[in-house]
Amino acid sequence: MIFRFRSNDRFSTILTKYFSFRNETQSLEPLTQMLHAAREVSFGEIIGFLRDNPEIAENFGYYIRNIFHGKPFNLSLTEANILSENAFYPELKKRLLDKILPSVENEDTVWFMVDTISVRPKADLAFFKNLNEEELSELFRLLQIDDLILKPAVKRELLFSLNILAWRMIGTALDVQVVNMAPEYRNFDNPFLALQNEIDLLNANYKNDPDFHLTSKDVNYKQIRVLVKQCLDFVALAFKNSSKYGISGKINQSLLKVRQQLERMKDILSIMVFDREEEVIQNSKKLVLNILEYKSHKNNLRELFYDSTTLKSHLITNHTAETGTHYITSNRRDYMKMFLRASGGGVIVGALCVLKLLYSYIPGSDFSHAFLYSFNYAMGFIMIYLMNYTLATKQPAMTAATMAKVLSEGQNTQKNYIDFAHLVSRLFRTQFIAFMGNVLLAFPIAMAIIYGIDVMFKQNFAIEKSATLLRDLDPVKSKAILHASIAGFFLFISGIISGNVGNSSVFFRIPKRIEKNPFLNYFLGKNVAKRISDYYAKNWAGIISNFWFGIFLGATGPIGLFFGLDLDIRHITFASGNFALGLYGADFSVSAATFWTAFFTVFLIGFFNFAVSFGLSMILAFRSRKVNFGELKKIYNEIFRYFMKNPLRFFLPIRSRLDTSAQEMVDNTVITKREDR
Repeated sequence: MIFRFRSNDRFSTILTKYFSFRNETQSLEPLTQMLHAAREVSFGEIIGFLRDNPEIAENFGYYIRNIFHGKPFNLSLTEANILSENAFYPELKKRLLDKILPSVENEDTVWFMVDTISVRPKADLAFFKNLNEEELSELFRLLQIDDLILKPAVKRELLFSLNILAWRMIGTALDVQVVNMAPEYRNFDNPFLALQNEIDLLNANYKNDPDFHLTSKDVNYKQIRVLVKQCLDFVALAFKNSSKYGISGKINQSLLKVRQQLERMKDILSIMVFDREEEVIQNSKKLVLNILEYKSHKNNLRELFYDSTTLKSHLITNHTAETGTHYITSNRRDYMKMFLRASGGGVIVGALCVLKLLYSYIPGSDFSHAFLYSFNYAMGFIMIYLMNYTLATKQPAMTAATMAKVLSEGQNTQKNYIDFAHLVSRLFRTQFIAFMGNVLLAFPIAMAIIYGIDVMFKQNFAIEKSATLLRDLDPVKSKAILHASIAGFFLFISGIISGNVGNSSVFFRIPKRIEKNPFLNYFLGKNVAKRISDYYAKNWAGIISNFWFGIFLGATGPIGLFFGLDLDIRHITFASGNFALGLYGADFSVSAATFWTAFFTVFLIGFFNFAVSFGLSMILAFRSRKVNFGELKKIYNEIFRYFMKNPLRFFLPIRSRLDTSAQEMVDNTVITKREDR
């Protein structure tokens, strides 16, 4: 109670000190002190004091009107919380700089005044938004700003803001690369130009009649609304066509900027339009709150990242989703084919394990070893990919996108959840058999090769490394789980690289350029150029993805050593091969505890490889497709119930009556993708 009294006393003292007379000052100090004091008392007390002291209320209102008189506020409507750059990194750099060192603005603007008065724009916005509607309306009446939107200066600023937004949008929307994203509009009048014409008519109406105001029945207003809708449809179509034509970061930012400007135009129009007298004060309040809203978000980095990366992540996952359908087996035949493909991958990885062991004996710096290990991994992964074999942990990043696409395009019904749970069982058993194929072949192949080298050269190269290899397969004595998670993260990154390369290939039409290249057509012929083009379109994204995945795995350990950090990677297939090398180097003389610890750690590593890569990929895919996270609990519960009823279906290709409906869910994602093209 004492605190409340003192706060109230401070508030009334400030009002009495500055506004017991007609204050002609242009200083912002009285208003700043008022805002700080107002936070400490209930708004009802503020209204009560002003109501009981009409002279102070009148002087306070005069001060407010006086300091804002003649101050333009178009910057607050056309700049705040709208992208200022047409590319992501320049915009990010600008917002970071403005956040650390706020820009110096023209002091004769509302933009500057709001920044000066409020150092906590979000807190002030929340304060005003939480106020009772009637109390806020009474404050506007007491301060005589309830007819704010009828002031000629305010009308001019609103109209000028509309013009600025329209001019800027035309410049961006008529960029040739943006226009090419929506070729369907080439046979129609450009809606952005038509919108500018209607805004010119609106300006003419206000110029001819200063008392003119818009109503919801005004033909000009209706036409502007229709054209704004058409412009938004243009932007939506351009975004939709990105799956067909690809998209660059610059075009993505340009379209986002145009969409923001169109939404801002809708906000301004909603303030200018009123049909009844009581709407005047409502719109006046809306104008003030909107300015605070825009300013509170002007340097928001999280929103910038979210808006700028949503579409790119959608395109990345769209590319990997189509690939992911090949990693979900539907019958016993596919199940065995996956085992054979994974076995082929296990054979190659077994050889890579031995090669890495031999490379470790080559004298050289950490950098030279990083190069050798990276080359070893990259060439091996590319070989696995081109020979149509499978590396088990490459699947999650692909299949996660497929699962998210199925959810985003399906109907959220109980039957759909059951079908999805069955689809998850098929995914899990596919991953399980791929793990088994990799592990069961990598172990004996690595063992056979190291034995062959021992026989040929009379030297066991695994002896010196044996203790290290086995210790690395102990989750207590080593950071095997952390290193497995790092490998899972790199698997996720390689999936992003694959999708990004695929998007860039489509956007820049690289396959078509290869096919039509005059040099290739002249020297090699059209058929050869076409085959090169098809090969590039089919394989290039996968080659680059596997190349970088190999670089990541090979360079992590040496880079960790260089910086004195305990960084490394653990991958289930390589762990299996290293287990074989460790046993052979120890001449199979290891304790039962060491053997079984290493054995189970191999599969533990596989679990974390899968969990991290699949989890991150699912988050990216869900976010890009705006899947309702509220539905996830129901989905998880249904998957758990399905597992408890049918545990073997998560490991073996047992036939089910749900096979047909689950397969339709996958097939529909492929059909949708082809239709987009």
